[in-house]
Amino acid sequence: MEDGRPVPLHHPSAPTPLATWLDAQAIATAVPDGPLPALLNGVPLAPATALPTDAAGWEALAAASPAFDEPPYPAVSTLQAAAGVAIEESDGRLWLVAPSNAHGGYACTLPKGRVDPGLSLRATAVKEALEEAGLLVQLQGFLADCRRTQTLTRYYLARRIAGHPGAMCWESQAVHLVPRARLDDFLTHPSDAPLLRLLGSAG
Repeated sequence: MEDGRPVPLHHPSAPTPLATWLDAQAIATAVPDGPLPALLNGVPLAPATALPTDAAGWEALAAASPAFDEPPYPAVSTLQAAAGVAIEESDGRLWLVAPSNAHGGYACTLPKGRVDPGLSLRATAVKEALEEAGLLVQLQGFLADCRRTQTLTRYYLARRIAGHPGAMCWESQAVHLVPRARLDDFLTHPSDAPLLRLLGSAG
């Protein structure tokens, strides 16, 4: 729902069978109300509760992540600040989102978004993971800074600690869990090429 109105999908995504979620070599796809196991790699799949309602709440969630260093953010006056996250399961698969109606030309991508006033890059990354993928994450480290069409996006590595991919917001029509060896079938947008090189070679 966008502003209380349904978002019609031109090519709706289909969920995969329950068995795909438990097979580390399989691609698993979640859609709203689709079938999901109660537990994945020892972590429950259940909608996050008591979500933040202001910048301070998002900052508190981000601050709960383990401490790690990151380089200074190379702000560029012609590009807006943004942040995103590469969420890796303990079985080695990575979480990707399918923007509704391939918005922006993206069939799939990592959760990401522009920095709202009052939010840090880290808090933005946590917020985007929860909104676009339905997943509550802890950031684990710095991944890369990527120039995109209108943004300079800082990406973090993260792990899932709670949440439910079926709770994705209207901006996503599906959430995928993808083995590293299959990332090139999903991260097809030219802007994601640097991320594909990093993540595809990290397994």
